Order: sequence, then C-alpha cells, then structure tokens
Amino acid sequence: MLVDEEMLLNIIDQMRISIPKEIKEAAELQAQRDRFLAKAQEHARRIIVQAREEADRMLDEDAVRAQARADAEAVMTEACEHAARVTTGADRYAEEQLRVLERTVDELQRAIRRGLETLAERRAEQQAEERTAPEQREAVEAQEEPSEADGADPVDEPTGDVGPEP
Repeated sequence: MLVDEEMLLNIIDQMRISIPKEIKEAAELQAQRDRFLAKAQEHARRIIVQAREEADRMLDEDAVRAQARADAEAVMTEACEHAARVTTGADRYAEEQLRVLERTVDELQRAIRRGLETLAERRAEQQAEERTAPEQREAVEAQEEPSEADGADPVDEPTGDVGPEP
C-alpha cells in the first residue's frame, strides 16, 4: 500500500496548522484556570483572614466582658466590705455615744434625786418649824409676860419673832 505523498503532506500541514491552534486554546484554558484558581485562593485567604479577625474581635469582646464582670464583682466586693466597715464603725461610735449619754443621764438622775431630797428635807424642816413655832411663841410669851404679882404692867413688847424663818 502506497500512500499518496501529497495527501500525506497536506494532512501534516493541516495538523501543523490545527495543532498549534488547539495547543494555544489549551494553553489559554490552562491560564484561565490558573487565574480562576488564584482568584479563588485569594478570596479564600481573605475569608480566612476576616474569619480570624472576627474570631479575635469576638474573643477580645468576650475578654473585655469577662474583665468588666470581674471588675464589677471586685467593685461590689470592695463596696460591701467598705459598707460593713462603715457600719461597724458607726455602730461602735453610736454605742460609745450612748454609753456617754447613759453616764450623763445617771449623773443627772443622781443630781435630781439629791435636789429632790434637799427640797424634801427643807420642806420637812419648815413644816416642823411651823408646828413648833406656835408652841415656842407661847413659851416665849409666857416667859416674857410680867406677872401681876411683880407689879408690872402687861405691855406688848416685840419678841423679835416675826414669823417662821425662811
């Protein structure tokens, strides 16, 4: 079998013409695929970076919240302790002042009792003087009255007693 040489050369020429075209198309397809993969990889990288940044931000927010909670609890604990110290101090001060007041009231009560006792004694003395005053006046008058046997005129002379002594 013999092959027509001309026909074979035509086929080879067509192959030469068509193969570079197909190779060129394949190379273009491969370049498009590489560009598409690069874009996809860059997009994926950006998504990963954004996801990490968001996760970090959320962790930071959680850390900030946790720190805020811890700070708030510390402030509340300190405030409660301070309030307890202030209350204890106020109670001690109040107790001290009440004890001073109690001593003062006791002293005042003793002074009032002594004053009432003094007034009661004075009143008793006055009442005793008032009861004995008429008897003393009669006794003094009896001693001062001149007896008619002596021949003296009964004259009212002042005795010096004006009444009960104040």
